[in-house]
Amino acid sequence: MSTVNAEANNVATPSGVDRRERLHNTIESLVKLRQEVIVSYCQLSGVSSFSARDEESHDVEADQLRRFCQIMVDYTAMGHFEVYQRIIEGKERRRAVKDVAAEVYPAIAETTDYLVDFNDKYDAFEGTDEDVDMLAGDLSRLGEIIAIRGELEDQVLAALEQ
Repeated sequence: MSTVNAEANNVATPSGVDRRERLHNTIESLVKLRQEVIVSYCQLSGVSSFSARDEESHDVEADQLRRFCQIMVDYTAMGHFEVYQRIIEGKERRRAVKDVAAEVYPAIAETTDYLVDFNDKYDAFEGTDEDVDMLAGDLSRLGEIIAIRGELEDQVLAALEQ
């Protein structure tokens, strides 16, 4: 009977190798999703290349903006629920991860708020001239926020992978 319980416990409690593999896969998925956000952001902003950025004109379609927002929300949620939640709940034991998280997580939380607010603001985007003018200004700031979040996130991910 005790052998059966031991085997059941082994199944329920993943080994260190399993946890590291899951963590690596989560980090890989998060980085891939971040790349999708950046590519979608560039498409939304109408920037196909750095050299052509001043020459291109671009109209934003409501469906395109909604798709971008969905990718951005998925990315934000994955970071929160798959990476940061464990740290927030105090379940992370590694000192290096806790130290980095304590330093950068408040700023990551601010970027999360901005991304969620952006999504909420443009949820009813219809493509009117007023909407497009407002969006143009907000996209510039959004690009900065995405870049800042990526830099901060990379610090936490590097600590997690050690």
